[in-house]
Amino acid sequence: MRKLIVASVLVLSACASVDTTRNEPVAEAVAAAEQKAVSWNTLTGERPIVIAHRGASGLFPEHTMMAYKTAIAQGADFIEPDLVMTSDGVLIARHDLYLSATTDIADHPEFADRKKVRATPFGEQEDWWADDFTIAEIRTLKARQQFEGRSMDHNDQLAIVTFDEIMDLVLEEAAKGRTVGLHVEAKWPSHYTSIGKDLVDPILDAMKAKGLKDAGIPVYIQCFEPPFLADVAGKSELPLIQNLVGAPYAGMMGLEYKLEDMTTQGVGADVSYIFAKDGTRTDFVERAHALGLLVHVYTVRDDRPDPGFKDSKAELQALFDAGVDGVWVDFPATAVAVRDGQ
Repeated sequence: MRKLIVASVLVLSACASVDTTRNEPVAEAVAAAEQKAVSWNTLTGERPIVIAHRGASGLFPEHTMMAYKTAIAQGADFIEPDLVMTSDGVLIARHDLYLSATTDIADHPEFADRKKVRATPFGEQEDWWADDFTIAEIRTLKARQQFEGRSMDHNDQLAIVTFDEIMDLVLEEAAKGRTVGLHVEAKWPSHYTSIGKDLVDPILDAMKAKGLKDAGIPVYIQCFEPPFLADVAGKSELPLIQNLVGAPYAGMMGLEYKLEDMTTQGVGADVSYIFAKDGTRTDFVERAHALGLLVHVYTVRDDRPDPGFKDSKAELQALFDAGVDGVWVDFPATAVAVRDGQ
């Protein structure tokens, strides 16, 4: 029997605030909150989670402390650190192995000769690669916004952060009474295996050392590579999300997915799995739920709504109506407002 997520993992997203200043008894308020929670068309009946994609990356350079703190302030249930590793084994938050798109490394003449060509699933690419640099060298870099049309005001001001620093942030929030989870993605673990490094133990050991479980911090581990998730499953009881490559890249890479073959607690699906190009809904969520799988969906952006939707609010509402269990967003405040009917 498929192992479902225990209620404690999603308890923060199920709880609604109780206003004790009214005459309404607290017990009745709690009952009303619970009734609202089970009205969702999600796998568990609890409200879907808002996952801050690389933090509030629509507002600040991604994977920076400012992006994460803003996402938390805006009400995100989870923040998402993508993890890569430096040459000396330190986990840092970067979406890609290469550094040119999101940092000022091209402006560092001391690193000019460190640029190299690597083979990637999308062809050869010349760039600077995170695992060729020590953490001391990485700390000399500053982050940049990589998407045109977004604010560049904070470029070259914010540091690249480590996984330890991100965990410290959520632990500090928990100590203040605000529980925020981590939706952790391991990036290209097969590359690290090919160079004699491992991501499984460093990630799990880091979380254990910080005491995330004892602090009640909800955690998901996600990845596009099934072997990595299988290794994690052999060493941990953490809920796992198998990410699915979206169109057209799945076809380009010869990837086919069968929900019936999934061994994880859920899937991380591109929006194209949920809606056709004209915005009409598929039966993907219903099929996944019938198999006991959570469905987390990526990525909704205020400045880039997907085809078939007039804006991100319409897209988010359609996703929530479809019964998705979580959604990655670049602008967390919008998703929280749509979900909570504000």
